[in-house]
Amino acid sequence: MNDRLRGFLVSLYRTAVDAAHPATFLPTRLPAPPAGRIIMLAAGKAAGSMAEIAEHYYLNKQGVPAERLCGLAVARHGYGRPLQRIEMIEAGHPIPDAAGLAATEKALALADGGTPNDLVLVLISGGASANWIAPASGISFEDKQSVTRALLRSGAHIGEINTVRKHLSRIKGGRLARHAYPARVVTIAISDVPGDDPAVIGSGPTVPDPTTLADARAVIAKYKLDVPAAVTRALNDAANESPKPGDPVFAASEFHLAARPADSFAAAEKAVRAAGYECVSLGADVEGEAREVANEHARLAQSLRAQGRRAVILSGGELTVTIRGHGRGGPNQEYALALAIALAGVPGVAAVAGDTDGTDGGGGSATDPAGAFADGDTATRAQALGLDPAAFLADNNSTAFFSALGDLLEPGPTYTNVNDLRAIVVDSL
Repeated sequence: MNDRLRGFLVSLYRTAVDAAHPATFLPTRLPAPPAGRIIMLAAGKAAGSMAEIAEHYYLNKQGVPAERLCGLAVARHGYGRPLQRIEMIEAGHPIPDAAGLAATEKALALADGGTPNDLVLVLISGGASANWIAPASGISFEDKQSVTRALLRSGAHIGEINTVRKHLSRIKGGRLARHAYPARVVTIAISDVPGDDPAVIGSGPTVPDPTTLADARAVIAKYKLDVPAAVTRALNDAANESPKPGDPVFAASEFHLAARPADSFAAAEKAVRAAGYECVSLGADVEGEAREVANEHARLAQSLRAQGRRAVILSGGELTVTIRGHGRGGPNQEYALALAIALAGVPGVAAVAGDTDGTDGGGGSATDPAGAFADGDTATRAQALGLDPAAFLADNNSTAFFSALGDLLEPGPTYTNVNDLRAIVVDSL
């Protein structure tokens, strides 16, 4: 790939990530200290960075006595930050683990101790659904892991996945607010979902849940999932229905959306125009099967090139992958691989697709790639190495493909998460 275009694509990705880092927005969003304690509960990929900034604000800027600040932050393995008073725990994502289970029990116990004079400050970001894991009564931890794996492999979108999760949980779907009542609850969230629905971000632990047990059962049926018998029983048990709008547990609860995919997308758009390119914006909420969306975007890129336009196609959102093979990868890498196949031999076109959290699929390690680069020469270079791009795509093995070419995007943990950014540069090179 042309070094200039690659450098430009990296800068667009970094611009989007920096716009969503808690240091950019959180200090001005934090509520005033209460008469009582601040009970800080953070979960998700930005939990460590959000807790770090909030803790510094209250202890060092507001002069809150250390004994009045307590809490817990749980983030994906590798996403922890050094904290003073708040306990930091790293846990599994996307598949929950025992560390997340233990952290959630501690978080619920802290919330249960809240009084009307206390502030329960909830800091939510993408990944919280996996990090806060408290199976409903009658469901084992292994049952919950089994359902999560099945949902992730099915091609279900994040809203559907969270609908099921919320009805198999003691913390999701507004239940954390129920535990914290009658304390004042203030939630500050970083959105990683299309539409920025508070009930979907982190599975909405502090907001009313509009979905129902019937909706959760419909997701299981739609994707023909084979789930444990205990899960089937739980989804038919009225006791597992989530609190709805109008429930008094939400009377002293506030929700503030502090960073959105659209904010990062706007920052990237500004950078595109500053670099002298036309910006062709497809929006921050694109959804669909990764390889199909890639084919659509490849056709658009070829059309722009045929018209002699110097442009960047930007898109955000969260794509899905229906797993049919046995390889390793994620939606952004699969998108990039399908794009490379569709753009084979097309000059002057280069792309990056990356998750703003720094990891795209993978095995749950903080060193997993965030995405990949692709251009019109990718398929040719692969074939020169004896690699068949179509075979790797059929096996959902995009990580191995791009690793062999040296074209993985590997920024490491970014300590935030506002979904994906994809950029295709159409140039005159």
